[in-house]
Amino acid sequence: MKGKTVSESRVILTQLMGPSQANTMGNVHGGMIMKLCDEAGGMAAVKFARRTSVTVTVDSMSFYSPVHIGNLVTVKAEVTWAGRTSMETRVVVTAENVLTGEVTHTNTAYFVYVALDENGRATSVPALICETEEERTRCERAAQRQAARLEQRRREKS
Repeated sequence: MKGKTVSESRVILTQLMGPSQANTMGNVHGGMIMKLCDEAGGMAAVKFARRTSVTVTVDSMSFYSPVHIGNLVTVKAEVTWAGRTSMETRVVVTAENVLTGEVTHTNTAYFVYVALDENGRATSVPALICETEEERTRCERAAQRQAARLEQRRREKS
């Protein structure tokens, strides 16, 4: 199977946040932001594998600042690591005040997806080709996170 570059997986979702997505304080629900992250990360995984891909895990997601009604939210996702059947995606969220142009980084998270074949079974994904030093560094860190996830899973089973 031919490898694919990080850039071949990139996805950008942009959505205006309205009152139906917010609480009484005018802050967008964290669950709404998580949903957008999962959609963007999932689409990056699908683009990379060209296979249906399902969420396996989400590393912790910290919210650095709130997203408000009227903000334009941008969610950028890309594959940062690929194993035999699974892929990690890095998801970065920003919120833009469209009146002032101020852009705020609200959170970054890592999602892991597994690619499925036509029978719903895990299937191989392409190797990840890192073209820049930044991509190589992210891939190395992702491999460390994956090793930690596998160790955690091993401990939970024992």
